[in-house]
Amino acid sequence: MATDYDAPRKSEEETDSIEALKERVPAKGGSAIDSEDADNPSFDLGGSDLSDVELDVVVLPQQDDEFTCVSCFLVRHRSQIDHETDLGPICRECAA
Repeated sequence: MATDYDAPRKSEEETDSIEALKERVPAKGGSAIDSEDADNPSFDLGGSDLSDVELDVVVLPQQDDEFTCVSCFLVRHRSQIDHETDLGPICRECAA
């Protein structure tokens, strides 16, 4: 079936006036975004310049009981291996 993309998408009785659209908009005080922000408090850094702060992160090398999936490149435990290919091991999530 061919579609005429130049044809109007709404008929005249379906178009709403600006006043009708404004009535449908919920009040600014009760939005869903505000309630989500209450559950996840943000951290206010107060405009601090953190460019000179160094973070100490310990990076452990791959352990003997771990492998790196050649599909997703995540390090996984050996219990999560699905099969081996010519390129290397594939995890269960990527094999599914």
